[in-house]
Amino acid sequence: MLLGCSGHAALARIIQVGPNGPFKLPSQAAAIARDGDQVVIEPGLYRDCSIWRAAHLTIEGHGRGVIIANKVCLERGIFIITGEDITIRNITFSGARGKFHTAAGILGQGANLTIENSRFLDNENGILLGGGPTSQVRITASAFRGNGSCEGACAHGVYAGTPIALLDVEHCHFLDTRTAHHVKSRARNTVIAANEIADGDSGTSSYSIDIPNGGNVLIQDNVLQKGANSSNLAVAISIGVEGVTNPTNLLIVRDNQFTSVLPEPTIFVRNSTLTPVTLTGNRLVGNVVTLGGSGMVDPEHRELVR
Repeated sequence: MLLGCSGHAALARIIQVGPNGPFKLPSQAAAIARDGDQVVIEPGLYRDCSIWRAAHLTIEGHGRGVIIANKVCLERGIFIITGEDITIRNITFSGARGKFHTAAGILGQGANLTIENSRFLDNENGILLGGGPTSQVRITASAFRGNGSCEGACAHGVYAGTPIALLDVEHCHFLDTRTAHHVKSRARNTVIAANEIADGDSGTSSYSIDIPNGGNVLIQDNVLQKGANSSNLAVAISIGVEGVTNPTNLLIVRDNQFTSVLPEPTIFVRNSTLTPVTLTGNRLVGNVVTLGGSGMVDPEHRELVR
C-alpha cells in the first residue's frame, strides 16, 4: 500500500511490506522508495537483502517479530545503506555471511544514520560503517549477540571503519562477540555511554572497546565484563594502538564498571596516544590494572574491588 503523507518530500509516502501486502519483501520497497518515504514492515521472517539508495527514509518494523535473515547483497550486507539521513528501527538482522567474511547486518555507506531498538544476531559484522567525514551515526537501545569473525579481515559487533565525524552508541547490549571486538571505532569522535558490553560465559572477543586511531573519546556509565574465553587477556579498552591519525584532544573514561574473571592481570585502559586519558569514578573488579600509558586517575577512582 502506498499512502501520500506529509514529510521531508512533498510526495513522501508510507510503503507497507508484509506477507499479505502489495510488497512482500523489503527489497521490493527499496527498489521503489523515494526521498522522504516511510517503510513499514509487518512481522515475519524475510529471507531477503536490500540496497537503500533514497535519502531521508524511515524503515521500521511494525510490532515485534520483524526478522530479516540469511541473505546478503553483494556479499556485503543484509541492508546496504547508500542514501543519507536514514533511520532504522525495530528490526532484527541475523545470519549475515559473505565470501569475504565481513558481511554485516547493516552496512552504512551514506551520511548520517540512526539505528534504534534493533537486534543483530550471529552476523559477521553486526553493523559496519563507512561514509564520509561529516557523517554522524547514532545507535541506541539495540542488542548485539554472537556477532564477530576473524576468518577474513576481522569483523566486529559495531565497526566504524572510516574516520566519520561521530559514532555514538548508547543504551545497547553486547554479548558473546566472537574473536574480534565488541565496538571498534575509527571515528573522529566516539561516544560510548550506558551500554552493557560483556563476553558472558562463551564470548571470545578481543577488546571490549577499540579506538585504534585516536580521536576524541567519551566512555561513560558502561558495565563491561571480560570473560574466561576472551581471545585478548591483556586489555579491555584500547586507544591509539594502530597509529594516531585523528585529532585527539579529549579522552575521558568515567563512571564505568569493569569486571574481569581472568586470573591474569588485565589493563582496563591502554592509551597509546600522547594525549593523557582521564579516568574518574570507575569501579574495577578482579585482577585489573587501571591504566597503561599516559593518563590521570582521579583520587575518587576506585583502583580495585575484589
